[in-house]
Amino acid sequence: MTEEKTIRVDPVTRLEGHGSLTLKLGTDGKVKDVQFNVNSTRFFEKFLEGRPMEEAPRIAPRICGICPIPHHLASVKAVEAAWDIAPPRAAVKLRRLMIEAKQLSSHAIHFYALAAPDFVFGPFADPSVRNVAAVLKYLPDVAVQAIKLMEFGQELIKTVGAKAIHPTTAIPGGQLCSMSEEDRDLWLGKVPEMLENIHKTVDLAKKVVTDYIDVVTKVAVTPTYYIGLANKGVLDIYEGTARVMDPDGKIVADFEAKDYRKYYGEHIPKHSYATHIYYKPAGYPEGIWRANTLARCNVADKMATPLADAALKEMRELVGRPSHHTFAYHYARIVEMVQAAEWIKTLLEDPEIVSKDVKLADVEPKAGEGVGLVEAPRGILLHNYTSDEKGMLTKANLIVATNNNIAGIEKSLMVAAKQVFEEKAHESLKLPDPLVKT
Repeated sequence: MTEEKTIRVDPVTRLEGHGSLTLKLGTDGKVKDVQFNVNSTRFFEKFLEGRPMEEAPRIAPRICGICPIPHHLASVKAVEAAWDIAPPRAAVKLRRLMIEAKQLSSHAIHFYALAAPDFVFGPFADPSVRNVAAVLKYLPDVAVQAIKLMEFGQELIKTVGAKAIHPTTAIPGGQLCSMSEEDRDLWLGKVPEMLENIHKTVDLAKKVVTDYIDVVTKVAVTPTYYIGLANKGVLDIYEGTARVMDPDGKIVADFEAKDYRKYYGEHIPKHSYATHIYYKPAGYPEGIWRANTLARCNVADKMATPLADAALKEMRELVGRPSHHTFAYHYARIVEMVQAAEWIKTLLEDPEIVSKDVKLADVEPKAGEGVGLVEAPRGILLHNYTSDEKGMLTKANLIVATNNNIAGIEKSLMVAAKQVFEEKAHESLKLPDPLVKT
């Protein structure tokens, strides 16, 4: 018999946020507990309360430096829902252009900076080389295409949102300003290079998944529920209904944003300030769900664009539907990058994208309640606001992507920990030779 052991990783690196990991082993060497700890709170709901509700879309983006655009748009959609406002079609297209550019940029950052180093150099390579700096050193061509994709997305956001981070142009009733024909033509001229870099990224991602298929199909395979936004069954990150799939692959809910309380359960763990969101009808922990790329690709019947839909079909041939393979999130991320790229091209080619009709002439604040729902890169994002008769925000409820994922993260970590410490399953995995030997 050995002593009980606690392994703590603080902070968890290559994480878009702040957190730590606590793993507890019993005297028999078996895994007793795995915790993902989030020990900070942001207070944004209280920051919003007591302010004129039209200010919310300017404050909410500060919640996250990685995904300010989804917070900006979920916020403005919540205000418009509360005040019964329908923005002009051209404004919606500009917003979609902005959020698709964010999806492209964020997924490129995640794939190249956070995931690729492990696959390029091998998961057991020295940590000193298993990082994005080494990718820059040993694969400069790959690094350049990554930087170009990120730059394309961020600069396009700046054109539409006035700032690449913490945009300001989405207002209740539309957009502050339209896109000029000169800007439209400038970005259309950059599309061919962007698409070329997307194709190179897809090729690299397919190689990574194929080479590491033993890892993908065996490590941390964790059945859960899944939640994602879909528009009549088609994957959509800006508008639609929230779909929930059970672990067997059945769609068990498909609901409007305003009805979320019937389906969202909230569990408060003792070890974290971040609550665990789950599928309420199933209870906790049975109803633990996951969001993010794989969840969206699971719940959607198809993608919105042809190349992305073909990529989704290829993915499903490899990992099935539903896919419970935690490492398949990387593949799903690339599928969504393809859809984002196709959407961007389609929107820029749409004559209405340069329309001057982008905002309502008059918006009247009033009492009401509204829910805004969009997809952030890491998962579904919900803003729920209530205003009084003067249009002052009296109550805010925000459920962000992280809360939808934490319980699922802990569940998949428990599976992986048992595989490592109890089954020693990692010792029999078939690993390819590293793409780059240092």
